[in-house]
Amino acid sequence: MCKFELNETNKQIIIDVCRENQFSAGNVIHVLHGVQGKLGYLPAEVQEFIAKQLSIPVSKVYGIVSFYSFFTMNPKGKYPIDVCLGTACHVRGSDKILEEFRRQLGIGEGQTTDDGKFSLSTLRCVGACSLAPVAMIGEKVFGRLTPNQVAGIIAEYRDK
Repeated sequence: MCKFELNETNKQIIIDVCRENQFSAGNVIHVLHGVQGKLGYLPAEVQEFIAKQLSIPVSKVYGIVSFYSFFTMNPKGKYPIDVCLGTACHVRGSDKILEEFRRQLGIGEGQTTDDGKFSLSTLRCVGACSLAPVAMIGEKVFGRLTPNQVAGIIAEYRDK
């Protein structure tokens, strides 16, 4: 994956989102949501620029980005894969599902494949405990998964 470039276009996007939020430090979470929605993720360069625009310390921005799981500092793939590690899923073997996704894709949690198609992460609950173990690709839920199904799921998206 290429390194993020904080060019003039990206700076203007950030400034516009900050302006929509009155350049208010109290709206930092709204700013971060807006910027991530437009740029896809929040690398260090973007966090620094946002902090400057809102006149707050970079450490405050970083603290928010690193605390809330919605925010990401790394680009996500076209098809983000989230494996549930909540109690019901864990008890029913989601760790084996996660390991198979890692093996098949050749990436770890928080990483994206070189072709930019897939990223892999975990979450604690998707509210589909009766279908455990569960994984999601985008908004689509795959339930009652076994490690043997992982290759087929990946192939379905790889061919799109």
